[in-house]
Amino acid sequence: MFHISTPLLQYGATFGMILIAISAIFIRMKTGHRPINAKKIIIPPLGMSTGFMMFVVPEVRVPWLWALGAFLIGWFIFSYPLIRSTKFELQEGLVFVQRSRTFFFILISLLIVRLLLHEFIQHYITIPQTAGLFFILAFGTLLHWRLRMYFQYRQFIPEETEVRI
Repeated sequence: MFHISTPLLQYGATFGMILIAISAIFIRMKTGHRPINAKKIIIPPLGMSTGFMMFVVPEVRVPWLWALGAFLIGWFIFSYPLIRSTKFELQEGLVFVQRSRTFFFILISLLIVRLLLHEFIQHYITIPQTAGLFFILAFGTLLHWRLRMYFQYRQFIPEETEVRI
């Protein structure tokens, strides 16, 4: 059977995570030019939730307390700068996310903190478990940020103009 050495797997996973994060940052920066609606706010966490299927594989599973801790760290700590930097504006009857000069730096800072935590944690648990924990952390971050965006969006627009999901 094909076997990949642990250091190669660690470096590959880290490199892959950096590529995905950088591409997500550029995609996020590009979407600021398009109007936003409730569907565009809610779909990302729904799509990401399918990633929980990874926990079907026994090697990825972590204790419930670890999972709860990762989720709460994402919910309370990592989402906070994203929530604070996300504001809406109305232009010609359409809702846009305001361009924030700090948003790019917040995303880069979160990536760096996540990379440092990842390098530290993967020395104590397996690579699949590390991936699982960081997925839960990212899901907690995204879910809290998008829920706050949704409620802010709902307060920002008149009820009759809302497109129902």
